[in-house]
Amino acid sequence: MEELCYDDQKRMMEEGIRSFLTGLGLDLSDQHLIRTPERVAKAWLNEFGWGYTVSEEDVKDILSVDFSEKCDEMIVVKDIPFSSHCIHHMVQFSGTVKIGYVPKNRVVGLSKLPRILDVYASRLQIQERLTRQVAEAIQKYLKPIGVGVVIEATHNCVACRGVHKPGSKMITSCLLGDMRNDKPMREEFLSF
Repeated sequence: MEELCYDDQKRMMEEGIRSFLTGLGLDLSDQHLIRTPERVAKAWLNEFGWGYTVSEEDVKDILSVDFSEKCDEMIVVKDIPFSSHCIHHMVQFSGTVKIGYVPKNRVVGLSKLPRILDVYASRLQIQERLTRQVAEAIQKYLKPIGVGVVIEATHNCVACRGVHKPGSKMITSCLLGDMRNDKPMREEFLSF
């Protein structure tokens, strides 16, 4: 697929939003709608969908800022807030994430774990894939003894449409390496 420049992407998205709004039967000359296609396109290109501009090499660079440290005990960062958009309905889901890893004498800067989460959350997602992508990136580039990611989120596609069950939460996990295979390590991570 040919890579589009920002202006072409923005123009195409604006056209799509105009069609969408017209399809709803709205008058695009309404003062509140005149610039809506432009605002929606900019929001998706600059905020909601910026993760699409991040390459695999960029992910590697984020996680390559590591430090040699004699550390082989579990490191956990938890209660990391996030939001993403459901790939099926394009509505928001949000919640918190717990990321843990057992290093092989290499630790990563604290901000890097939430940053990797943000890269993948800033794409249209399903929670299961998001969980796996974060864990696999950490495993691939940090090469820890084990890694675990747990996401707990509420989904507006469940709360505001369909079954209308606000407040329901989905929990997903991905455990790799010894975090998956070593029962005490697994239990320690899940207990945090």
